[in-house]
Amino acid sequence: MDNEKNKLIDDYELEPVPDDKRKGWVKLTLVWIAGIIALSATALGGALGSGMSLNEAIVSTLIGTFLLSLISVICCIVGAKTGLSTSLVSSFALGRYGSMAVSVIIAISLFGWFGVQLDLFGSSLNKVILDVFNVNISPSLLMIIGGILMTITATIGYNAIEKLSVLAVPLLAILLIGSVYVVSSSFTYAELNTAPLTSTPLTIGMGISVVIGSLAVGAIIGPDISRYAKSVKDAVISSMLGYFVGYSIVLIISAILAKATSEVDVVAIMIGIGWGTGGMLVLILAQWTTNNTNLYSSALGFSVVFRRVPKYVLTIIAGLIGTAFAIAGIYTQFIPFLNVLSILIPPIGGVYTADFIFRHKQYSFNNIDKIPKIRLSSLLTWILASIVAFMTTPAPTGFGLFTLTGASGVDAFLFAFTLQFIRGLIKQRKTVKKGEMVA
Repeated sequence: MDNEKNKLIDDYELEPVPDDKRKGWVKLTLVWIAGIIALSATALGGALGSGMSLNEAIVSTLIGTFLLSLISVICCIVGAKTGLSTSLVSSFALGRYGSMAVSVIIAISLFGWFGVQLDLFGSSLNKVILDVFNVNISPSLLMIIGGILMTITATIGYNAIEKLSVLAVPLLAILLIGSVYVVSSSFTYAELNTAPLTSTPLTIGMGISVVIGSLAVGAIIGPDISRYAKSVKDAVISSMLGYFVGYSIVLIISAILAKATSEVDVVAIMIGIGWGTGGMLVLILAQWTTNNTNLYSSALGFSVVFRRVPKYVLTIIAGLIGTAFAIAGIYTQFIPFLNVLSILIPPIGGVYTADFIFRHKQYSFNNIDKIPKIRLSSLLTWILASIVAFMTTPAPTGFGLFTLTGASGVDAFLFAFTLQFIRGLIKQRKTVKKGEMVA
């Protein structure tokens, strides 16, 4: 019985995922898409549709998701080759203590967003049930139910997330595609494209930046999912399909719905066309699949810090605390703090991906005990890149002194990657010269 329980909750949080547990690109793609589809994603698509022409929204979406998928692919390759989580991968680049700092930031950030999303889940589902069934269920009770469901799947780990994704993604696809068909069937594409704007106008550059910034953190923690890939090819294909295809479709559908109805809330649109139950399903499944991924990656981060505590225990504790905070409404006060933490995560990806290029042979679990306490130069790169991110992030989260790409997360990733890459080149040349002198 104990063996069966251990098999159920064993998620290889502190070791590589075994080869016989690895997955192909189809199932990995479903996991990526399930994690991406959330109310925030449909709201972003609606914002693009209400702030620019449909042509511009589509162009912004395709360029933004393509660039986002490239960042994700780079990070996912490291996860697929090592079989290790983001927190463990970062230990090779930053050292044991540096990795602990990274793990705490990732864990607290994602744990915090779990609470924020759960708060949104409870209040939104309360409104849907009231509108559709005229029954008023306490948002707090709905948060408790949602928190329990999300914590259970996150506790079991990747296997539960995969099974939920296989169920949820086709249903969500049917509901979203069906909605856009019903709502836009009375409009031509030209009419949708030239429909008047219903919010502050956005440029294509702004649209691209918003799309990239919306999931930059998710791309950086890609190893948490790609460590389950059978091969690098599976990791690359699934990541590209998840971000470039899956995310693009969700944003474009949401933009079309916004153009056709002047409404950015997909659930409200479904209720409006008589799909009340469908709207409720979208809300439940979208928030469930996304939020259990938040809690899952958060627990992976905590596992590196609290190595002696089983991951399932950390997940349950985090889920209970997150649910309690959501019910208390405390997270609304923490959002600025969570935004700050989110800025610190993208440069971590830049550091470990550039470092992996030059030191990939050392990124092996067999070398985990040989990792130094701290790699000061890499830590300095992370700090400098984070400063750049704050300088390019608009107030009140950052200083807004100047802009580079328009997406502060990308600025930080590219700056960290470039610095770490240059450092790797210099060190490599020194090693080659030393070898030539010895020869």
